[in-house]
Amino acid sequence: MTMLNQEASTIRDQNGKTLQELSQDNPLLVVFLRHNGCTFCREALADLSQKRAAIEESGVRIALIHMSSEDQAADFFAKYGFDDVPRFSDPDKILYRAFELKRGSFRQLLGWNVWKRGFQACILEGHGVGKLMGDGFQMPGVFLLHRGEIVKEFRHRSAADRPDYQEMSSCELPS
Repeated sequence: MTMLNQEASTIRDQNGKTLQELSQDNPLLVVFLRHNGCTFCREALADLSQKRAAIEESGVRIALIHMSSEDQAADFFAKYGFDDVPRFSDPDKILYRAFELKRGSFRQLLGWNVWKRGFQACILEGHGVGKLMGDGFQMPGVFLLHRGEIVKEFRHRSAADRPDYQEMSSCELPS
């Protein structure tokens, strides 16, 4: 398990809380998004929305990390039913660095498999695409955080990876 660094505690959600504070009482599923226009991020929010009740019934809360301003993010996240979820606006990518999420390579972001999955998510599933807000090369990730410690992680190998958020929210927690 890895503890969050001090720099991570400087970023607060729209209600003034830090990840450390939010993860004290209940585990926190921390979902790092690429940018609001990203087809796969829209797909991720739709997936999370479908699994949200089951995740929260297990005692896990959800937090979203993004690179747009809170004003831009509020309406975007409300479309997916996440207007009440802690959201961290991180345009300087302080949290992305704290969790050691890297910038993607050409293949990770635009390789053939990414294009195939992008067509599926954008056109066939109807998630669409929007305006780039943030670093389009930033890779996403998902972490289960408890009492400020990372207890489980999913680091995307490509922008097209599709984690199982419900599976990510389950594990044995230290007492």
